[in-house]
Amino acid sequence: MKARRLILAFLILGCGFLAGLVMTGRMRAATGAADNPPQAPSASRPAVTAAGPASAALPDFSAVATRTVPAVANISSTQVIARQNSPFSNDPFFRYFFGDDSDLYGPRRDVERSLGSGVIVSADGYILTNNHVVAGESGRISLRQLPAISVALGDKREMRAQIVGVDPITDLALLKIDVKGLPTMPWGDSSQLKVAQWVLAIGNPFQLSQTVTLGIVSALGRTSLGISGYEDFIQTDAAINQGNSGGALVNARGELVGVNTAIFSESGGYQGVGFAIPSNLARRVVADFLKYGEVRRGSIGYVEFAPLTTQDASNLGAPDARGVFVQRMRRDAAAYDAGLRPGDIITGFNGAVVNDTGPLSRLVQDAPIGSTATLDVIRDGRRMQLKLVIQRATGQ
Repeated sequence: MKARRLILAFLILGCGFLAGLVMTGRMRAATGAADNPPQAPSASRPAVTAAGPASAALPDFSAVATRTVPAVANISSTQVIARQNSPFSNDPFFRYFFGDDSDLYGPRRDVERSLGSGVIVSADGYILTNNHVVAGESGRISLRQLPAISVALGDKREMRAQIVGVDPITDLALLKIDVKGLPTMPWGDSSQLKVAQWVLAIGNPFQLSQTVTLGIVSALGRTSLGISGYEDFIQTDAAINQGNSGGALVNARGELVGVNTAIFSESGGYQGVGFAIPSNLARRVVADFLKYGEVRRGSIGYVEFAPLTTQDASNLGAPDARGVFVQRMRRDAAAYDAGLRPGDIITGFNGAVVNDTGPLSRLVQDAPIGSTATLDVIRDGRRMQLKLVIQRATGQ
């Protein structure tokens, strides 16, 4: 009897214990469900991906590069430069008695080499490049001994090139090789370029042939850089380094919109600021080379222009004027014959507004030779117009 009571007590305790476990499990399950509510079916939720919107992806220029890279060549130039060998060449006393060109020790001959790039502009072998790629640091070519120029094509062929024309003012040169059926790229209209537009720079930096870099047009119409006598540069952040000179600046359609020319750098390497000659100017220069063997440009004679400061304008009786100040000029200049005088303020040329010396110089050089140009001038606070005939520039 006593044993039955013990067994019954154990059974009651066990049932109570099991009932407690069941209740505790249900409470925990309910708590978990409240903290983590049921999820909607995956089909009703929008998909989440790690990638951003398709419009944020960079464009693919591989097809453009495939078409245009073969039209860029590697150019090397070698020439012998005669330099003064006298230890007294910088002595004023020696130069006074013997002259600036005298050299009792005979000239010293040095070999100057330059490397760069060129753009094939016609299938029959015409190649456009920079003048400084052909002429080297001096920027001038001796007619007595022309440099030896070698062109390496994209298919690894190397050959000698002949000089068709060089123009230090625009820093352009045209070469010719005796080959036909070469790959070319179409000319683009550089006047249609816009800031922030994608461009490719193709060339041979550091002798690394067929190198392509990507960037944007950073600015247009850059002047007063001291790079050349005619400045209207495209600025780009596409990487341009030594050896890129003369290479192609290409738009997203695979068209030639510029000729890579210079970099701004404090270290000698790429710093995000490069400059290219616009294709419209380069195309005009090529046309002159093919027709005349030189570039023909307009002139109004020897006239020195200077930027017009607010103080200058006030002193000249035109405090609100914006233009270019005539600093000095020669009496045999066509502009002098037309009535222009030192101290005049030029505000317009053939209807175009003039605010800086660079644009005015370009307008004069681009004017057709023999045409009559109109200058808008302020003198002693009075506005007037002068007519003058554009002459052909000489002594380039």
